[in-house]
Amino acid sequence: MNNTDPLALAQQRIAPLLTAALGRLGNQSLALGDAIQYSLQAPSKALRPALVWASCQALGMDPALGDRAAIAIECIHTYSLIHDDLPAMDDDDLRRGQPSCHIAHGEAHAILAGDALQALAFEALADPAWPLLAQGQLAASVTALARAAGGAGMVDGQSLDLLAENQSTGLDQLELMHSRKTGALIRACCEIGGLSANADPMQLDTLIQIGQTLGLAFQVQDDVLDVTASTEALGKPAGSDHDQNKSTFVTLLGVAESQALVDDMLSGVNSLASSLPNPAPILAIVARLSQRNA
Repeated sequence: MNNTDPLALAQQRIAPLLTAALGRLGNQSLALGDAIQYSLQAPSKALRPALVWASCQALGMDPALGDRAAIAIECIHTYSLIHDDLPAMDDDDLRRGQPSCHIAHGEAHAILAGDALQALAFEALADPAWPLLAQGQLAASVTALARAAGGAGMVDGQSLDLLAENQSTGLDQLELMHSRKTGALIRACCEIGGLSANADPMQLDTLIQIGQTLGLAFQVQDDVLDVTASTEALGKPAGSDHDQNKSTFVTLLGVAESQALVDDMLSGVNSLASSLPNPAPILAIVARLSQRNA
């Protein structure tokens, strides 16, 4: 494993933290426990935990201050993938290189596993066993995660995505949809990472802008890879947007212009990060994303 790859390092760091988080679930039915573990411990890019830690480091603070947030956000992200793959949603059979949770464990237990992971996220974020956050920081972190994951964030993004099937969608509407479905949680990574590291208002605003920009860039990259990468490389079905007749950045702009948009947004993130005390961790993630092929 490349020990300079920020995502590989995040994968190494998050794995034992998630194992410990699973231990706090206590006793549950074997079927439910298996479905939760199957999804939460599946191979992940670990982009979101990496952004939490990089945001702490960008302020010159110990990344361990972001551990609770990294766990919480990875739980929310995993729950969202489980539910997105359900037959009533995107109806995808493959996720993270293995059968989707509802294929492996049944639709009912996939729904329940997602529900449990959402609750676990907030339990982890509020856990007093982690380094103490000031009361205001903790409340702001919980609020930021709830808003990012809820009805004006990720969940509404999924609703807009479902409504867009077989519809002609303009660029503004597409950006709105993805700023919520994908971007809201990525923005929260940087925001909560900053809160965990006691960011001042200007630093926090910069981190939020970084998260917003990265969230959209990541989604445009996804649209490009959906038509240029294989199912094996992606770990999920390639061409699924085309199969579901969804508008994407590629259908509206083409591959070349979409990639140029990604490059421009990543350059913007670099400029924003340069104003922070220690931009190197964020710059490393941007460099890694610029080489992304899956």
